[in-house]
Amino acid sequence: MESDRRTLMLAAMAAATCLSIPLRARASEPEVGDNGLHVQDWFVESFLDLQEDLTDAADNGRHFAILWEQRGCPYCRELHAVNLSRPKIVSYLQQNFDILQLDLWGSRAVTDFDGEELEERALARKWQINFTPTIVFFPNDPQAVAGKPGRSSEVARMPGYFKPFHFATMFEYVRDGQHQVQSFQRYLQDKFARLEAEGKSADVW
Repeated sequence: MESDRRTLMLAAMAAATCLSIPLRARASEPEVGDNGLHVQDWFVESFLDLQEDLTDAADNGRHFAILWEQRGCPYCRELHAVNLSRPKIVSYLQQNFDILQLDLWGSRAVTDFDGEELEERALARKWQINFTPTIVFFPNDPQAVAGKPGRSSEVARMPGYFKPFHFATMFEYVRDGQHQVQSFQRYLQDKFARLEAEGKSADVW
């Protein structure tokens, strides 16, 4: 399936990215909550009914995405310390997305789009979330996912840590509906080419 091929391609890109990134010490560490996950005060607070969360996002003109993390994850830290410390990226996400953070090993009850209630860790297995951070994107039409499990409803997946440029571009890719017409790799290559033609360089960090 095209979605499976896309997932495998993105996983390979993420793995290559992660292997090339030295984790850097910083004077200011991102805040960590009692559950060991990093904190962003603009993440969605909800009753963990995913159909309701997506509907709320759509009603407010935003897309819905789920960020999977786990305690002690170095690349989750990198995501918060680097990507989510950039005002331009955060502003774009807040305007265009509702992001729900879930714990790969968590025990909170979450209701999948198909109505099945599972602990976070069981839902992660159901959706084949194998490492963190992983971001799963969903269509902004609530009827497109109603009654279906999240794994078969997602429109894109970011498996692993992406550099800021790639990270922001993935959100643009989903927001602009380009996941419906082309692969993320092609969209990314076209963006690089467009910037080069304009005499600009991509700020990957």
